Amino acid sequence: MFKLIKLHSILYHLRASFWFLPALMAGGAVALSSTTMLIDRNWISGEGLPFWLIFNGDPESARTVLSVIAGSMMTVAGVVFSITIVVLSLASSQFGPRLIRNFMNVRANQIVLGTFVATFIYSLLVLHGTEPPAAVVFVPRLSVSVSVALSLVSLALLIFFIHSVSESIQAENIIARVRRDLEKSVERLFPEPFSAEDDPPAGPIHREYVIPTACDRVACQVKSEHSGYLQALDNEALMRIAQQEDLLIHLGYRPGDFIAKGSLLVTVWPGARVDDRLSRKINALFIVGAERTLEQDAEFAISQLVEIAVRALSPGINDPITAITCIDWLGASLCQLANRRMPASHRFGENHRLRVICKPFGFEGMVDAAFNMIRQNSQGVAAVSIRLLETIAMVAAQTAREEDRAALRRHAAMVAHGCKAALSAEGDLRDLEKRYRTAIESLGGDREAVALASGPDSWGNR
Repeated sequence: MFKLIKLHSILYHLRASFWFLPALMAGGAVALSSTTMLIDRNWISGEGLPFWLIFNGDPESARTVLSVIAGSMMTVAGVVFSITIVVLSLASSQFGPRLIRNFMNVRANQIVLGTFVATFIYSLLVLHGTEPPAAVVFVPRLSVSVSVALSLVSLALLIFFIHSVSESIQAENIIARVRRDLEKSVERLFPEPFSAEDDPPAGPIHREYVIPTACDRVACQVKSEHSGYLQALDNEALMRIAQQEDLLIHLGYRPGDFIAKGSLLVTVWPGARVDDRLSRKINALFIVGAERTLEQDAEFAISQLVEIAVRALSPGINDPITAITCIDWLGASLCQLANRRMPASHRFGENHRLRVICKPFGFEGMVDAAFNMIRQNSQGVAAVSIRLLETIAMVAAQTAREEDRAALRRHAAMVAHGCKAALSAEGDLRDLEKRYRTAIESLGGDREAVALASGPDSWGNR
């Protein structure tokens, strides 16, 4: 069990790394050079060459061509690396250090750098094999031709890389890339669509009904063996342990939370069945690292969009247009979430016995993550506050659960109250009043809530 979740986490980090794909391509270059050199030595001679072999020079010409290609590829690879570092520095200062991984994770950039490195390694290895044997003049015609072809491909990729980098530093493209990551994360973590007919009613499960009354006295606390952010958790393996050992396990954290070494990781009933072996087994199911990831943490992508918006609203940047763009994409993501079934916090095994109690996770928490920091930093910016209220109204049109609509009403009221205190222009306040009234009516607010929007002077009386 531990090996599966650990392997999955390693594969996730390898896919997100900047070096893994170029390293694979470099290994492919070694294999390709061995293959083409083998063909040259055994099946291709200087006479009767196929028409597609373009190199027909002598050994000295071959060494010259390979030397030029190898040297130029190494130079270009250094230029590409320098450009990448500059872009990463710019992204870190402009949009936040947590977005560096999004640039490193761009597959096209990895392929470009990998092609340059692979072409250099291939040409260098073929150059090493062009020294003629003692009695026979050997020219690796196929290998040199392949090297020339790789250099032409590298030139085309260099032009593509310059175009790609110029687009990747535009705020709209960065925001759209983060939004795509968020969309994929939601599709993976919340695959079931919401249906009002078969969705269970909201509200906590009665404790007396699902948890034996003696559990509190016989529980055992399993402490964390590491510090860091919870990146992944093997829920299926945890359920199997609970069923095999006949346990009830209460989780204290969910992916994205920070865990300190020695803090309470899970509570297990009955505690008499917990020993050092079981404690280590449970700890092994929690993958903890130095940073948050999108593996099982959908809120992390929301936090990235929020970070871009908050930085755009800072006095040093003062770019409300970028903040509004982030709000638009956050609204689209919340619409997607509103149509998904949220995972149950109480999970049952065989014979409908309660086995695992997870930390509650729902739409309200995602709304808080999306709106809180932007609202707190935009109370003096009327355009951003107006867009927040418009976005709340947009999400309301696709929200069916009453607890979700209550969370949106709460945020709409907080936006209105904050703007009442921060803005003084009557025109701005009238615009905000109009948007607030629309949002509350879209959410089916009661008469008192709608009356709250009757005028700017009444906002502070709620």
